Amino acid sequence: MRVSLKWKFTWFLAALLLFTIVILSFLVLNGVSHYQQKQMEAMLARQVQTAQTQVTQQYASGTQVSPRTFLHVEGQKLAVEAGATSGMRVILYDADGTLVGDSLPMTGRAEVQDALQAALDNKIAYITEGDSLQYLAPVYGPDGQLGVIQLQTSLTDQHAFYQQLLWLFLSVGAAVLLISFLFGLFYMNRQARAIARLKTETDRIRKGKYSSTPALARQDELGELGQGIFEMSQAIESSIRSQKQFINNISHEFKTPLTSIKAYADLLHMYGDDPAMIRESSEAIQKESSRLYELVETALRLAALETYEFAHQPERVDVHALLEDLCARLNGKANQQGITFHTQLQPASIWADRASMVHILLNLLDNAIKYNTQHGTVTAITRRHGSQVEIIIRDTGIGIPEEAKQRIFEPFYTVHADRARQSGGTGLGLALVHQLVEKQNGQIRIEDGPDGRGTSVMLRFDAYFSDGLLQV
Repeated sequence: MRVSLKWKFTWFLAALLLFTIVILSFLVLNGVSHYQQKQMEAMLARQVQTAQTQVTQQYASGTQVSPRTFLHVEGQKLAVEAGATSGMRVILYDADGTLVGDSLPMTGRAEVQDALQAALDNKIAYITEGDSLQYLAPVYGPDGQLGVIQLQTSLTDQHAFYQQLLWLFLSVGAAVLLISFLFGLFYMNRQARAIARLKTETDRIRKGKYSSTPALARQDELGELGQGIFEMSQAIESSIRSQKQFINNISHEFKTPLTSIKAYADLLHMYGDDPAMIRESSEAIQKESSRLYELVETALRLAALETYEFAHQPERVDVHALLEDLCARLNGKANQQGITFHTQLQPASIWADRASMVHILLNLLDNAIKYNTQHGTVTAITRRHGSQVEIIIRDTGIGIPEEAKQRIFEPFYTVHADRARQSGGTGLGLALVHQLVEKQNGQIRIEDGPDGRGTSVMLRFDAYFSDGLLQV
């Protein structure tokens, strides 16, 4: 049988309160009973001491006779006087345990033989029967024990007080339990409703209905959980939207070269005897096939970076030397378009995966050439900035509009689509660069050139340290 969380919490709270009340009542009532007993014993001890004084004075001031004779002669009188003084029934016994005096001789006596024997052995003993207490203690004279005194008192008042206190605890405990149960039910019902709202929200997300506002506005753990579910919903929605956009974009990008390849293949079939058409179609098919292959490779690598953790082999990378080598490798391509390389390379080293750094820098340098102006320049800069190394690739090209800088790292996003298509761009290069930079714990930022012309791409990585010293 399914029991809701609300009732589980409520019954747990009720059980906890009941347990607390029972334990507390037991301890308090037991303490009261123990205190009453101690007070009664102290009072009886004082009464015995008073009777002891009276007996000793009578014995010492009277005719010198044996203790047994004295008690048999004066016992009844002493019992009556002690009873009048204490307000309790007093019974006296001699050293042999024989009754010698009773302040209430007409009243029946309780059986106290065992307690009497203990008192004759110089011990204090008492017997409780119902509301009556029999207290027996030895009585001493100048020469030793004279006999035993028995005090009989009523416990009716103590028992009545104890019962009243017990009833008070039961009634107050029941009231507290009931009120606490109702408050607990109200509070737990509120928490259960909040949890139910969170469950409903997760069910909505599972069905593809995403949240526009947090399900709970509270300043506690449930509120934090609600905020977390809302942020998760937003992230899932954004991820699915990005995936759909990615699929749409990649489908469109795939369709373009495939359409070209199909068109030229049809031309080859139709004009297979035309050498010029064969040559032109072959070159076009080869170009579009290469573009399609590059597109697939880049898309797969980008998707893999977001899904899997590939082997990361960090090592010391001297970025100034690496940039100098890459600029030399691309110098021929730059010269074809009249682009000039400039370098401002301060010695700087970072701890990174060399293959990833090669891909990052090659892509940025290649873009700086592609989107530059005729007879423009590309400047590669490395410099140390505190505990970090800055790498700047700057061009004098067509630049990037301000509104496009926030989207430049999105897959398939191109600022100048026509120019990108002419140069063979896929729109995936910077998205891959961004992923690789993050894998190296670096940062990348797009800025305008120093004079407002062109584009500056700034990279930041932690500098390489060895033995606590910054290595350059």
